[in-house]
Amino acid sequence: MSLHDMEEGTDYLCQRCGNCCRWPGEVAVSEMEIDRIAEFLGMEQGDFITRFTAVRLNRTGLTLISRPNHECIFLDGIDCRIQPVKPAQCAGFPNQWNFPGWRQTCEAIAVPRDGRGREES
Repeated sequence: MSLHDMEEGTDYLCQRCGNCCRWPGEVAVSEMEIDRIAEFLGMEQGDFITRFTAVRLNRTGLTLISRPNHECIFLDGIDCRIQPVKPAQCAGFPNQWNFPGWRQTCEAIAVPRDGRGREES
């Protein structure tokens, strides 16, 4: 994954605006993430896969489905219904990956890196 428009020595603190959850694209989910999310939702793994995932465009795994307007299926207003168990891809935005123009969409606040590593969203 790529990083764009990052200030040197800076991390970005997520404000949970939900804007990244409205961006078109895939949210890849691993088998372990599927297990955690299904358990969190009180569902069987197979039911979760059938209801909330699709095959990734590159056919190398599964992705969470989106609504027709490109919002994540788990976005509820600006809240994530699966926040405690959200996929690593979601938790890594924008510090571990982002997309061109993310600063015009994301409300994360730039904070100086203090040597403890990057904060997860």
